[in-house]
Amino acid sequence: MSFTPAQLFAQLGQLPPAKRYWIAYSGGCDSTVLLHALAELRSRLPDCTLGAVHVNHNLQEQAADWASHCRTICKSLVIPLREISVDARASSGSSPEAAARAARYAAFKQVLTAGEGLLLAQHRDDQAETLLLQLLRGAGPRGLAAMPSHRPFGAGWLGRPLLDFSRAELVQYARQAGLHWIEDPSNFDTGIERNFLRQRLWPQLQSRWPALTATLARAASHQAEAARLLQQLAAEDWQRLQPDGNQNLSIAALSTLSPERQRNLLRYWIGTIHGLAVPDQQRLKRILSEVVPARVDANPVLGWPGVVLRRYDGQLWLSDDSVPAGTRSESVLAWDLRQPLEMDAVRRLVVSPARRGLASRWRDQANITIRFRQGGEICRPAGRAHHHPLKKLFQEWRVPPWQRGQVPLIYVDDDLAAVVGYCVCEPFQAEGEGLQVKEIRDQDTLMIETP
Repeated sequence: MSFTPAQLFAQLGQLPPAKRYWIAYSGGCDSTVLLHALAELRSRLPDCTLGAVHVNHNLQEQAADWASHCRTICKSLVIPLREISVDARASSGSSPEAAARAARYAAFKQVLTAGEGLLLAQHRDDQAETLLLQLLRGAGPRGLAAMPSHRPFGAGWLGRPLLDFSRAELVQYARQAGLHWIEDPSNFDTGIERNFLRQRLWPQLQSRWPALTATLARAASHQAEAARLLQQLAAEDWQRLQPDGNQNLSIAALSTLSPERQRNLLRYWIGTIHGLAVPDQQRLKRILSEVVPARVDANPVLGWPGVVLRRYDGQLWLSDDSVPAGTRSESVLAWDLRQPLEMDAVRRLVVSPARRGLASRWRDQANITIRFRQGGEICRPAGRAHHHPLKKLFQEWRVPPWQRGQVPLIYVDDDLAAVVGYCVCEPFQAEGEGLQVKEIRDQDTLMIETP
């Protein structure tokens, strides 16, 4: 079997539709083949434009020369090139390969808009190597499924149309077409795991098992099917155990499952429902052996990079560890209710007309401030006969202790007028036309609002 543009066209038909294909173009042989073959197919892609994106990692002395080479090739093929320079240096103690990959993929996300696809030139040999590396790392079915042919990515999607072709087939195409490409010297550094496998072990394995690449790629396909079945099982467990749409995980419901399904559901809840990094096997065991069976009055916390997991009120709670927990600073934020208020880098308050909420007369007042809980606050929620300590109200509303210091409090002069997301205090409640206060996160996602 040999690689041809016609075969690539058939593979593109298995990917989502796109108004533009962005080719991740490093200048190496594989991405050069993909770029050239797509240029050959241009007349068969009338509804799709082509573009290339080259990421300069600034890690090699030849980086500027490689970027120049990519510009020359793209110009000869009449394909627009977008160049992105990144700082891909690894922090102390982290993997240089992982740091470069993270920087590269973050750059790729910059170029994608809705309805566009990013095409990577990873092939069948890459797939087989990935499977073997994941096996050596003790990965489960999801890791052993290696690389999917496509998945959502940024505002668009990411695709790998060359997974059915071997490295040798791509090299053969490149030579026959007279293509020129870059040889990255780091590809021969056997201190890198993948290079050690490729340079030292792979030739011996392939000499004993000539069909090794195809066999491992087929095994990855089997694991991908198993991973999808586990995902479906977890989704069914989630819908059955959490029918009310609550994003927290009920400990009582979780405990009705077998240990294997508990771990499967935890992976799904963390990775799919919340989109956070799934913990390793050791931390999964700690969730089930330490956090879940903790005393009712205990509030255990378990963290891993990017994530904090807590237990409270019979539920497991997750948060991004970049979101601060506990009490905010004592700063007082003056607020003109006619304008949105930026509280920090990710949160703001906005006001809109409503049938209830704060009385409209406060819109034009200059004595409105936003504060955060310091202790000792009291409020008489609208409709109640007595004042209550805010601490007791938070307990009544089941607000987790680590979130209470983050709830914005609206003050008129020195009187607490509203607890955003929970209540308006008397006598600040609207009797007719009112003001609804909404808290927005990341500039576009509604989080909480006043009743």
